[in-house]
Amino acid sequence: MLPFVYVEDLADHVDAEVCLRGWLYNKRGSGKIAFLQVRDGSGVVQAVAVRSKIDAELWDLIDGLGQESSIVVTGQVKADDRALGGVEIGLTRMEVVQQVHDYPISPKEHGIEFLMDRRHLWLRSSQQHAILRVRSKLEKLCRDYFHDRGFTLIDSPVLTALSVEGTTSLFETDYFGRSAYLTQSGQLYQEAGAMAHGRVFCFGPTFRAEKSKTRRHLTEFWMLEPEVAYADLEDIMELAEDFIVTVVQGALTACASELATLERDTQRLETVLKPFPRIHYDEAVQLLQDAGEEFDWGSDFGGGHETLISGAYDRPVFINRFPTKIKPFYMEPDADRPELVLGCDMIAPEGYGELVGGGQRIHDPDLLEARLLEHRLPREPYAWYLDLRRYGTVPHSGFGMGLERLVAWVTGRPHLRETIPFPRMLGRLEP
Repeated sequence: MLPFVYVEDLADHVDAEVCLRGWLYNKRGSGKIAFLQVRDGSGVVQAVAVRSKIDAELWDLIDGLGQESSIVVTGQVKADDRALGGVEIGLTRMEVVQQVHDYPISPKEHGIEFLMDRRHLWLRSSQQHAILRVRSKLEKLCRDYFHDRGFTLIDSPVLTALSVEGTTSLFETDYFGRSAYLTQSGQLYQEAGAMAHGRVFCFGPTFRAEKSKTRRHLTEFWMLEPEVAYADLEDIMELAEDFIVTVVQGALTACASELATLERDTQRLETVLKPFPRIHYDEAVQLLQDAGEEFDWGSDFGGGHETLISGAYDRPVFINRFPTKIKPFYMEPDADRPELVLGCDMIAPEGYGELVGGGQRIHDPDLLEARLLEHRLPREPYAWYLDLRRYGTVPHSGFGMGLERLVAWVTGRPHLRETIPFPRMLGRLEP
């Protein structure tokens, strides 16, 4: 019985005969020789069939293969510097698991809606395959960063009774006769975790019912959220900065082949080094006004504003100390200017927008209760959250990072819809 080998391991089997299980990615040839590009999920290899060296029945079988037919190829691994991956297979036998005809996604150009309707098949294309491999590797880099620094993973619930980022973007569902919501963020539960473990993080799906069609928005996305006890705003900005630098620099090595497939200009990522510029909200407003933007102090930044601000820098930039009225109820006020909070946004370069958002949390129980009243939030669902301020309260801080925006920036994709396997957007619930 010959060994089944993955494409990525073929270089270790030069001159050996192996079996490869996969799918026909492409095919070309003449009447005497056929070149089959076979993919198996780990890579693509060329299998070469010479008509004079195989029987007529096998040749006819190869000739009739359609794109994405599932096949098992047997042959000798040969070293060839000209071939993809430095090896190819001299095909001697082949089993067809399923013959496919009229595969809907052909090499010709297709519209984005056509491709999104067939996302389950589009995932097989070389660029989409590369993007999701980058996503997988980035997830590992993110988790490793926090595990290696003593953080404890605390999984936050998906169903909650409360709002974190405002009540207007909640997905509501019935929970045995009462209202429940798909979580907007795991942050509040991470604050509880931080009071028990000191340094914690969660990494999971979050939901926003925003009626937005921009390239920067999804209704379901994955967010990584660390929370640290006894940390202030400066501490959490330093953590976010070190985290992003470590992950991006790690991706340049771990994702080198995928970034090459995507033709990503990696020089734009190589400049992502410490320190990141840090500007006050007031400075950001002045920057916009100096550029001719009509922007009123106290407003929140839109996508165009973030792009303009980030254009002044070659790496991410922190904007800190935002007006209280545009930030969530739990933000700690600036002692010097109570109309501001100790919050920060990290804006990615190249127009990718807010990558990280976070800051210092209110730790005074009376102030937090007052903020709940100001935001007209019911006290009962937040009773446990208030308890955290009554029993051992300490200053603490954290941030959230949307995985899809990180993937989009690293891969150079213009829209978040390609950075998640099955995107959920306004008007799209399938496939």
